[in-house]
Amino acid sequence: PYSFLAHALSTISGTRSRISILDTLTNTFRTIIVHHPQSLLPSLYLLSNTLSPPYSALELNIGPSTISQAIQQVSGLSPASLKKLYNTSGDPGDVAFTAKSNTRTLIPHLPLLVTSVYQSLLKIGTCKTTKDKQKIIEKLLLSAKGEEIRFLVRTLSQNLRVGAVRTSLLTALARSFVLIQATLESDKCTKSTEIALDKLLPRFRSAEHLLRKVFVQHPDYGHIVAALLEEGLDGLPDRVPLTVGIPVFPALGTPIRSFHEIYERLNDCPFSAEIKYDGQRAQIHAWRDSDGQVDVRVFSRHLEDMTSKYPDVTGLMQGVFENHQDTESLILDSEIVAIDPGTGSLKSFQVLSGRARKNVGLEEVEIPVGVFAFDILYLDGEESLENFLSNHHRSFRERRSLLRTRLPPFIPENTRLARFQHVESCDSSEGDMQLQFFWETAVSRHDTEGLMIKLLDDEVHESKGEKVERRKKPLSAVYDADKRTFSWMKLKKDYVSGLGDSLDLIPIGAWYGNGRKVNWWSPILLGIWDSDKGHPVAVCKCMSGFTDAFYKACIPGALSERYSLQDAGSCSKTRLWECELGGLKPDVYFKPAEVWEIRGADVTLSPVSVAARHLTSSSKGLSLRFPRFIQVRDDKSITQASDASFLAKIWKNQQGKPMEDEGDELVDFDVKSASEYSEMEDDI
Repeated sequence: PYSFLAHALSTISGTRSRISILDTLTNTFRTIIVHHPQSLLPSLYLLSNTLSPPYSALELNIGPSTISQAIQQVSGLSPASLKKLYNTSGDPGDVAFTAKSNTRTLIPHLPLLVTSVYQSLLKIGTCKTTKDKQKIIEKLLLSAKGEEIRFLVRTLSQNLRVGAVRTSLLTALARSFVLIQATLESDKCTKSTEIALDKLLPRFRSAEHLLRKVFVQHPDYGHIVAALLEEGLDGLPDRVPLTVGIPVFPALGTPIRSFHEIYERLNDCPFSAEIKYDGQRAQIHAWRDSDGQVDVRVFSRHLEDMTSKYPDVTGLMQGVFENHQDTESLILDSEIVAIDPGTGSLKSFQVLSGRARKNVGLEEVEIPVGVFAFDILYLDGEESLENFLSNHHRSFRERRSLLRTRLPPFIPENTRLARFQHVESCDSSEGDMQLQFFWETAVSRHDTEGLMIKLLDDEVHESKGEKVERRKKPLSAVYDADKRTFSWMKLKKDYVSGLGDSLDLIPIGAWYGNGRKVNWWSPILLGIWDSDKGHPVAVCKCMSGFTDAFYKACIPGALSERYSLQDAGSCSKTRLWECELGGLKPDVYFKPAEVWEIRGADVTLSPVSVAARHLTSSSKGLSLRFPRFIQVRDDKSITQASDASFLAKIWKNQQGKPMEDEGDELVDFDVKSASEYSEMEDDI
């Protein structure tokens, strides 16, 4: 029954203990696996607040007004009474719970099942009209009882407000199968809990590592759950392998602050410096089907299918396969960059973002692009990623050689199609002077963001009795999916004016402006993403870098493009959305939905901030001095915003840099109001 899942969600929402949350999830999954295994997959999706894999386009797309009207119909409350409840509790789930508490029905409804709730949500995702969606919601609400109502509406609002995130779900799922297997293997009860736990801990760690590795290479709960229920954890990587057509979580680069830091991090290890283009990360899958036709899929950095946005890339890859008849299948990591059709010069990401996003015909393409490939993850049945059993993998040098040998640059005769090229690079073997010149060239070019530094071969430690290495283990040149390591480093040219990398932050609230900005939101409260708790944590206030046009798109009292009080689904005077503010009380709260690229002078300690507090050596959190808005990151979801560990890493890297003071007086977090800054017009 759905009431079982609602009880688990209620238990989880009542604690902030990670151990308690993990234990509750583990026991929930164990119970479902033993008593009703067909409910395991729907439960995973309901707990993760999703309906399908990230590369599927299926979404609920339910507006807050639709949910409110459904609550009103079921409860019989007037619009005024419902609005009063919203003003009192704020959370849509709490509103629905209170609204229906006094509602009685003449004929009792059948209890909700996890499977039926999930199927209803799938139907909502495919409905074409708001009216049809509302009918399904009303039917669910009529059958829901007690806590079911609260979490059903929170699910519909896409805001469960519990700390169950992907890592927690995978960890709990792995542990549940370990415990079930351990129960089957043992016919005796272990008297000591500690002894039992000691025996299970190594198996927990192994299973958790295995399941996470499988998921980042094959992020589909459906395939993974089916394999687990069939044969358990044994041989899971072979049964749910990396598959062409299903995206892999991308490898990530660690930001560094200076060219000199490259040598500090890599010592004498050989590396390659690649141009970091100002485009859109794209993972390209292509394969021949049973009829010999070439199928192509293009995925974004957060695994969304954007094939329909790039028909010119699809045509390009079909041309590549036509030129290489021996190629059957491949997965490439690349950057798609806008190109000037007249000169062939590269354009900025802002130009690229001007392309239509869905169902684009080849004849409709107005902004030509080039595909700059920099890695190959799969080719004709052979993976380049780490093998689970042997730990064998292709180094970046080997993968790059394979890419360049098998797939040389290609410019199709049809000018509407994209061009295929390799990224420009310079290896450390070419000498320090050549690398320095390559870096200076990248800095001077308007079409680049800087360099990507990549380890070519696995690092080997040759200890001679001295403590040579500070790291716990050598760096690997493996393609490390969903990880940020020093094997890949980002050196952006903007390091000369502040941080070595921008921060991707989430707007979560704002204050009313003063002076010239009296009609706008200013400052705006920004947060990092806490992956453990599943919500943003405030890190700084920002009031620089915004143009007047941008401000006008956020007018408080008008139905503007974003964050208007007229749109209750994105902006509210009451705190509707879960976030950690550290005692700050903005005038309004924003629904965490966007990611903004922000630059600043330094990451600094702040007595007000709670961001990354557990990662500093003091009782203070971290904040950003003099934050400045750069752009909206449409290519990122809020779960891909900068997190506490990333923020702390920047702060720790700064400790070798002389600081005039700790910055307690300068952190924007500590600004009590915007009035003292109202004359600062740094908005260009």
